Amino acid sequence: MGCSGSYPGPDSPASCYLVEAELDGRTWRLVLDLGNGALGALHRYADPLEIDAVLLSHLHADHCIDLTSYYVLRKYHPTGQRPPIPVYGPDGTPGRLARAYDLPKSPGMTEEFTFFHYPAASFTIGPFTITAAEVEHPVPAYAMRIEADGRVLTYSGDTGPCEALLVTARDADFFLCEASFMEGKENPPDLHLTGAQAGTAATRSGARRLVLTHVPPWHETDVALAEAKTTYDGQLELAVPGMTYDI
Repeated sequence: MGCSGSYPGPDSPASCYLVEAELDGRTWRLVLDLGNGALGALHRYADPLEIDAVLLSHLHADHCIDLTSYYVLRKYHPTGQRPPIPVYGPDGTPGRLARAYDLPKSPGMTEEFTFFHYPAASFTIGPFTITAAEVEHPVPAYAMRIEADGRVLTYSGDTGPCEALLVTARDADFFLCEASFMEGKENPPDLHLTGAQAGTAATRSGARRLVLTHVPPWHETDVALAEAKTTYDGQLELAVPGMTYDI
C-alpha cells in the first residue's frame, strides 16, 4: 500500500504492506507498518475495520504515524467503537503513539489497541507464525519472518547490514527488503541498505525472490534495481503501490 522511503512521495505513501491468508473459512489480514498516508490507501484493498493485527517494524514516523489516524477510525466510527486489536512493536510503542496524538499516557490508545512488545519466541495470529528479530538501526527496529501455508515472507523493515537480517530471510520465498541508500555515497553506518547490499543479503540468505522497497523519492528506483542485479541473480523487482503477489 506504501513503499516510499523516509517520507511519502508523489506516487506512494510511506511504508505499509497488507498480508492475507485463509484459515477457518475466512481471510486473516495483517498490516506491516502504517506510515504517512498509508491508511487512506488501505481502504482500496481491505476494510480497515477488518484488520486482525498491526505489526510495526519500528517507531519512526514513516513506519507508524498513521496509526494515530487508525485510532480515530476505530474509536469514532459511526457504527460504534470497535474492540481493540493487537499492535506489535518495539518497547515504548504505546507512549510513542499517545504523544503523537497528544493523548495522556493513560489510557492513551490502549482502549483501541492491545499493545505487545515483540517476544523472543515466535508467535501466532490466525494462520500466521511470526518471528521478529532486532536489526541494525538508530532506534530499536525489527525484521519480520511471516510463515503461512508452508510459505515464508520476510520483511526487512529498516536496517543496515547485519546477521539478524540474514537469519530472518533464510530460504524465504519472498524477501521484501529496503534499499534506501545508493552505492558510492558516504552513507552512515547501521542505518539502511543500498540496492547492492539488499541483493547480497538475498543471495547469502538463499531468498528465492527479492522485491526492493523503501527507496526515497530523492533517489531513482531504477538505480537501486540495477545495483541489486550486481549481487543477486534470482527473481528481482521493485515494489509498486497497489501491486499484489501470491506467495
